[in-house]
Amino acid sequence: MNRLKDKVAIVTGAASGFGEGMAKRFAEEGARVVVADLNIKGAERVAGEIGEAAVCVQTDVSQKSEIAEMVDTAMKAFGRIDIMVNNAGYTHRNGDMLGVPEDMFDLITAVNMKAIYHAALAVVPIMEKQGGGSIITTASTAGLRPRPGLVWYNASKGWAISATKSMAIELAPKNIRVNCLCPVAGETGMLAQFMGEDTPELRAKFRASIPLGRLSTPLDIANAALWLASDEAEFITGVALEVDGGRCI
Repeated sequence: MNRLKDKVAIVTGAASGFGEGMAKRFAEEGARVVVADLNIKGAERVAGEIGEAAVCVQTDVSQKSEIAEMVDTAMKAFGRIDIMVNNAGYTHRNGDMLGVPEDMFDLITAVNMKAIYHAALAVVPIMEKQGGGSIITTASTAGLRPRPGLVWYNASKGWAISATKSMAIELAPKNIRVNCLCPVAGETGMLAQFMGEDTPELRAKFRASIPLGRLSTPLDIANAALWLASDEAEFITGVALEVDGGRCI
């Protein structure tokens, strides 16, 4: 199928998990994809598996200069940017809110919050010049229905949701749609940190909080992102889409 034919997408945190799922799903639907991640070996693997429709770039989204380099890579490779996916994320381990050191708090806010600001500064002028675009952020059910033990992570995702809605209002006249996804915990590298430790008992406890009875998968998130990025969602902006098996009900 070709729901993203002729579109160019940047996906951060695309070397694994949700980001990898989105990058590959977008490419299946005709997009050319910039696979951006701090883990360059993983990004190279994902881009290689996609093929000629992908390029990779090592990007630390907490650094403004590296986001600028990522956007420059996209423009040099493909000449435009239609979809910007702010997917890279970071969390502290589940535990006492007072036990999170300041440097970890700063990294969480830099990756989960400030990176959205830096990406907007870089891509909005390009999208405006092109006549429109789509910005998608991976937020979390944590920003809507927080779990205990993840206070500062939860707060960063609440900020991402509020930023999404605020950006959507301001950028609507430029035909730039801004939405976010709110996945429930999934099979990604951060699962153990969300739970505190990865044990069958804790997994069962997490699954029990999800009415549909399972964790999310990269394909669940990728299919939701694909719809938001496509022209099928051309009238959708400012939405925090729960992809959570009913967790937020």
